Amino acid sequence: MNSIFHRVSIRKFEDRPVEQDKIEMILRAGMQAPSAMNQQPWEFYVVTDKEIIKKLSETSPYSKSAAGAPVIIVPVFRKEGIPVQALATVDMSISLENIWLETDELGLGGVWMALHPDPTRVNAAREILNIPENLEPFAMFPLGYPAESRPQADRYDESRIHYVK
Repeated sequence: MNSIFHRVSIRKFEDRPVEQDKIEMILRAGMQAPSAMNQQPWEFYVVTDKEIIKKLSETSPYSKSAAGAPVIIVPVFRKEGIPVQALATVDMSISLENIWLETDELGLGGVWMALHPDPTRVNAAREILNIPENLEPFAMFPLGYPAESRPQADRYDESRIHYVK
């Protein structure tokens, strides 16, 4: 549980590759997420090619820092053949949170960069990665060994809690 209270957005990375076993553990964490009716709508594109990473970093005005990441995970979700399509993005959010927490647990850092629901970003990622139409790019998660560090802010706000007794 320490990663919940330690994880921060990391946008600067060391120029150092991430070991394959760590990438696999991160993907295992993502796939371990609960999903509506156990539909598991996810698939993952793992990008380590520097030229493709550079192209992905240009999909949004907010994704420039991704260019320095040694790895970008692009979670996508199936748009057909799942029982509760309306909850696919909720399932993907849970999966990506698991990915983020495992990334932190392994001594790495990353940041969530939204693609869905912006059609310009979705289509840019689809074109760069040659993602078929039946899959919807959800986000980008650049990750690597952090080249920055800072403490996580305490976000606990008692005024937002309402007890019903």
